[in-house]
Amino acid sequence: MKIAILGAGGTIGQRVAREAAERGHEVIAVTRDPSRFRSPVDGARVVQAEATDASSVAAAVHGADAVVSAVGPGFGPGAQPDDMVGRSARALIDGLTEAGVRRVLVVGGAGSLEVAPGMQLVDTPEFPEGWKGVALAHRDVLDLFRSGAADALEWTYVSPAALIEPGERTGEFRVGGDQLLTDGNGESRISAEDYAVAIVDELENGRFVRERIGVAY
Repeated sequence: MKIAILGAGGTIGQRVAREAAERGHEVIAVTRDPSRFRSPVDGARVVQAEATDASSVAAAVHGADAVVSAVGPGFGPGAQPDDMVGRSARALIDGLTEAGVRRVLVVGGAGSLEVAPGMQLVDTPEFPEGWKGVALAHRDVLDLFRSGAADALEWTYVSPAALIEPGERTGEFRVGGDQLLTDGNGESRISAEDYAVAIVDELENGRFVRERIGVAY
């Protein structure tokens, strides 16, 4: 399978690229700044594109069998992370439609996962204020896909656990739906490596088309 990965220079994108390549897939590493793709994957083709421009996205993913959008919100001077999340999602939908690529997995947020009936993680008092804007933007993206705007695409929105960070690849995790998955200690976590495994698993198996899934230990 030829897989184009948007945001391939980021924490998640690089791990998805490596996982896909190690399984024998052809990888197109799409990034705004090719110099950020610091851990080259053998055989990967690195392509520059602007994730918020539909035509740029279309050109970068042309000919791919599937796309993973791992575009990060972006931080630093002048960055508008909340706006970036929504703009890139709309460009993704339009760009893939233009390119004729139907299958896409979206790296989403955990904030929209339910912790109780009618209560999402982002709405709890304990949710970090500094992350709320980005979490709400990710929730809006999920709503956008569910609204019918992406009906031409075979999409899957993949929410990580509440805590995701670089760690060990175990290949062992659970896959859920709209509810936040927690372990026996009440913790919700997953390594970025195992999150990448879950993404490539779904690309290969296609079990959750036009659904949101959550992944955690």
